Amino acid sequence: MSDNAIYQTHLEHLELLARGKVRDIYAIDDAHMLIVTTDRFSAFDVVFAEPIPHKGELLTEVSNFWFARTADTIANHLTSLDLRDYVDDADYQLLKKRSIIVRRLQTLPVEAIVRGYVIGSGWKDYQATGSICGIALPAGLQQAAQLPEPIFTPSSKAEVGDHDINVSFADIVAKIGADKAEQIRDKSIQLYRQAAEYARQRGIIIADTKFEFGVNENDEVILIDEILTPDSSRYWPADQYRPGISPPSFDKQFVRDYLETLDWDKTPPAPALPPDIIARSQRNYQQIRDILLG
Repeated sequence: MSDNAIYQTHLEHLELLARGKVRDIYAIDDAHMLIVTTDRFSAFDVVFAEPIPHKGELLTEVSNFWFARTADTIANHLTSLDLRDYVDDADYQLLKKRSIIVRRLQTLPVEAIVRGYVIGSGWKDYQATGSICGIALPAGLQQAAQLPEPIFTPSSKAEVGDHDINVSFADIVAKIGADKAEQIRDKSIQLYRQAAEYARQRGIIIADTKFEFGVNENDEVILIDEILTPDSSRYWPADQYRPGISPPSFDKQFVRDYLETLDWDKTPPAPALPPDIIARSQRNYQQIRDILLG
């Protein structure tokens, strides 16, 4: 891994298309783009000033692992183009472990969230309404309880700095049509089940996760962005799990828990992250990578 954290990239010979919360995106040509996963950290849809060293490399490795494992379930946006053909050697050495070259697709405006357990915003929703995102659930569930079946709880995809908003399945149908909405729902649940089974065999519970999708020139639904990383999923050690408490995690939930103790309204500017929080976050990303990939 590179020794220094990479907060932002500047590739002189490629057009910058966008800077997301974590990723810098460049044009390769009309059909392809380069996605660089930086070490930026975001929580509550706010980007923090302090990076998490090596985070981008670890996220890329985990995501590529899951893309490979799920390729028979749904096509994804990865290509076989070689980064060395598009950047100089210095940039290649810096970015090779945190970059992917993908097809340029039309992004569908949906955060496809699958929940297998009652936690996070879902727990707050359940406490208030007995439902999660309008889906009625059995009474008397405890915090972190496993749901009878995984549920699909989509949200709108926000611009950087804005908050994603939970929406109903009917809202998604209205936005993208019934056929695509049903494909996204069904594939998301299938992907979650596959990943959860694999992780459980390694002593890990995947409590929830989110996927993103696009469509190609033939209007086919394609899996894009990142998948099943500790940025987009809750990973719990199975041997420390029990209903009634928020379990320890290998993702950034502990950072969210820390931020909840601060007098901060979850809007920019973000508070500074202490060194011990940064170090623990880095360890969590490394641990889950080692457990999943061996």
